[in-house]
Order: sequence, then C-alpha cells, then structure tokens
Amino acid sequence: MARIIRKSERDYQPHPNRIDGFRLLTDMSRQHKGLSPQYLNFDMRKLPPHEYNAAYHYHRYAEELFLILSGSASLRTPEGIVTVAEGDILFFEAGESGAHQLYNHTEEPCEYLDLRSFIGFDVCEYPDSDKIILIPGGETFRSGEQIDYFEGEHEVEQKWKILNKQ
Repeated sequence: MARIIRKSERDYQPHPNRIDGFRLLTDMSRQHKGLSPQYLNFDMRKLPPHEYNAAYHYHRYAEELFLILSGSASLRTPEGIVTVAEGDILFFEAGESGAHQLYNHTEEPCEYLDLRSFIGFDVCEYPDSDKIILIPGGETFRSGEQIDYFEGEHEVEQKWKILNKQ
C-alpha cells in the first residue's frame, strides 16, 4: 500500500535526550501515520543554526544517504570538512570510511532527507568518544574495553554441576 506524507503534515520535534549543540529536529509525521519500514529507514530532519546532527559516527551494517532539501551545512568525513547545500546528495558507505557528522554553520535551518538501509540490527561506532552503540536497543559501550570471547568462561563445569543438582 502506498503511503503519502504531505509537506503540510510535517511535525518537527526535538529528540528528548539531546543535549545543547546536538538539537537536531526529526519530523514525527511518519510515526503519526504508523509507518514502520522493515528494511529502508528514513526520516526528514531539520538542523537548526549552530547545531550538530549527531556525534561523529559510522555504521558497521548500514548505508546512509542524505538529500539536502534546503539550506546548507558543513560535512565532516574522514577526508575533512566540506560545505554541502540544497540539492546535494551525500552517501555514506558502511564502515569507517563512511564516518560523518553535519554542522549547520549558517543562520538558516538545513532540512534534509535521511535514508538508511536496515537489516534488523546495526552497530554504530563513535571514533571521537570511543563508544559503540547496538541498534535498535541503544545499548552503549566503550569500545576500548574489548575482551576475549572466553573471558569469564573458565568455570563452566561448576555452573553445569549446579544446574544438574536442581
């Protein structure tokens, strides 16, 4: 079934957990209409002046594409910082080379369509803060605390003995 979200239905809202400097607005009309895509995730975004869209990050298992609809912003990637503007398409591949962050350096909002592939899960990494977030749950970890797969598994026989007594 085709679903249409009219421009007049846009309802930009701030995310309740955002902090100063990261006050990105997301159009909630998709959620109001009950649209819940299975593989292609999308959001209309509005980046106010002098705000960042998110912490500098990349996705391990998702590709992302921004279509700038109005305004302009500065884009940070592993190659450096460039200005993007209305009509530009920004593609971010999965992995470190697709790391990105937008900053609205202007006095006008920057509006863009954010499209993301979604296979049911993703791992998002934040190089500046050494964090990893598991998606869709949102659990956040420090990536520098990686441990061996068998860490804590040395007494498995004791656990089996306890379970067999029950």
